[in-house]
Amino acid sequence: MRLRDDFYWGNSVSSMQTEGAWNEGGKGKSVYDIRKASKNASDWKVATDSYHRYQEDFDYMQDLGMNMYRFQISWSRVNPQGNGEWNEEGIAFYDQFIDELIARGIEPMICLYHFDMPLYLAEKYNGFISKEVVDAFIRYGKEMVDRFGHKVKHWLTFNEQNIFSMPDEGFRVAGYLAGEKTLEELYQIQHNTMFCHASIANYIHTNTDAKISGMLAYQEVYPATSHPEDVRLAREFDEFMNHHYLEMFSKGKRSDSYLKFIDNQKFNLNISEIELEEIAHLRSDYLSFSYYSSTTIDHTKVPEDTAPNAYMQFGKKDNPYIDTTEWNWQIDPDGFRDVLNKIYQRYHLPVFPIENGIGVIEEWDGEHPIEDDYRIAYHKEHLLALMKAVNQDGVDVLGYLGWGLIDILSSQGDMRKRYGVVYVNRENHDLKDLKRVPKKSYDWLKQVIHTNGDYLLK
Repeated sequence: MRLRDDFYWGNSVSSMQTEGAWNEGGKGKSVYDIRKASKNASDWKVATDSYHRYQEDFDYMQDLGMNMYRFQISWSRVNPQGNGEWNEEGIAFYDQFIDELIARGIEPMICLYHFDMPLYLAEKYNGFISKEVVDAFIRYGKEMVDRFGHKVKHWLTFNEQNIFSMPDEGFRVAGYLAGEKTLEELYQIQHNTMFCHASIANYIHTNTDAKISGMLAYQEVYPATSHPEDVRLAREFDEFMNHHYLEMFSKGKRSDSYLKFIDNQKFNLNISEIELEEIAHLRSDYLSFSYYSSTTIDHTKVPEDTAPNAYMQFGKKDNPYIDTTEWNWQIDPDGFRDVLNKIYQRYHLPVFPIENGIGVIEEWDGEHPIEDDYRIAYHKEHLLALMKAVNQDGVDVLGYLGWGLIDILSSQGDMRKRYGVVYVNRENHDLKDLKRVPKKSYDWLKQVIHTNGDYLLK
């Protein structure tokens, strides 16, 4: 039960959930900067103030023994309008940010887009439905590669790219502010973002020695029963939400079922031969994904003419055989092992889980470390599942990055949902002092990392 000697241990975050400083350093507004606070959500103006405190956070990561940090460049921080002049102050911030990581022996991984569309592009062009925004993103991505590719050797374009296939959610993360949200538009956004990804990936492979991966939020969905229709819907959903993207990332090829669906729907998508040629050259150096939970699908709840990528809007059903979190995310380490196998055994590329963790409501008494044994149990069970995938199934796994291991705002802006092994002392509507306080899980994770996983077996 061994892991490779160069196994990556680390932390993943986004810019809007960490940085704050929404109006400092020449930053332009993103779509997040205009979102208002609500009862159970903060605004995004301060987040965890990592813009000013990142060196303290890096010191915790170094003490833990982490050797990789996946972070996101804020598009509107380096280019306030998204398609205009470069903000050299913002670029200098990330240049120093990267140097501070490297100085601590922590390898940077850059993600270019985590759903925070520059507000100007969202309001003027309606986000990634527009070819103007496609061109702006490719220009932005290539500029960041030119600026940082000599010292950053791991890149992502889009966080959880298959979210662009999810009805409603896909429009929100694409910076789409107004329109009918038709299924045809959703498939246009899918294509546009894949062309963006291919353009940047091919540019990296042509001009640098860096590596790039396609990333998705793997949707692990089981049939609710042994009824053949449950089995069929689970398979079709897996194909449209997971393998369609993985085929593109690894082979530059759309799945036949996806192409047939577009043909049957008589979609009139704006796709050029140049774009198809760019996508055809797409390859990944490894395949990365996020994994938190699994669920099941019940065919009796799904209307007959529902698109496969929308099945779970209707057919989701809790699995009675596994536990759940207070957010009803079902805890399934065996599903994690299954996903590692399904990706590696089908595509034969190294696999890299770059998000995993458990979000829990926690309160600090101001004195004692939080006793988060549930977090220790969650990570231990998932890491043991990973080790079984490596040592019993032969999966080539590059590393394991936890999500927000220093507390951050949740994806919905809710500071109550905490993933970290380090507590950040703020609430949704009270910033307090933003003090960093290690939890019980901090010392446990430190021993796991410093022994390259051997501590899990004791």
